[in-house]
Amino acid sequence: MAFSETIRNLIQDAWDDGYPCLVGTEGENGPNISPKGSMMIFDDDHLAYWERSKKTALANVQKDPRVVVVYSNMAAQRDKRLESGILRIYGVAELHEAGPIHDAIFARLPPRESTHVGADTGIGVLIKITRAEDVRGKPIK
Repeated sequence: MAFSETIRNLIQDAWDDGYPCLVGTEGENGPNISPKGSMMIFDDDHLAYWERSKKTALANVQKDPRVVVVYSNMAAQRDKRLESGILRIYGVAELHEAGPIHDAIFARLPPRESTHVGADTGIGVLIKITRAEDVRGKPIK
């Protein structure tokens, strides 16, 4: 899936722009939604983020790797940068506690994410994209 440069930039800047990506997971206690300030488009087939809180989202992904990432930015829709201001990207998460993928995700983190005390002990999460669509169900690119 080749994302447009506009979508790549919006996702990369989501936290700083005030429109953080949310990751939805399912666990023993039901659904969970967590903001992820490190969300990135890793390549044409994957999203990635750095799991440093190691709380509910991590526990859920360990039991059920299916996730949905939601990006909501109505200002981008009004400014005609996006056709729909709400995007949903579905996928399967894979945890990387060490190794080349772990290191590659960490290397792409912005300083605000990589310079926290203990940031280097985080887990790289690579999400294989299975479907990407806007809120209307139209495929996004």
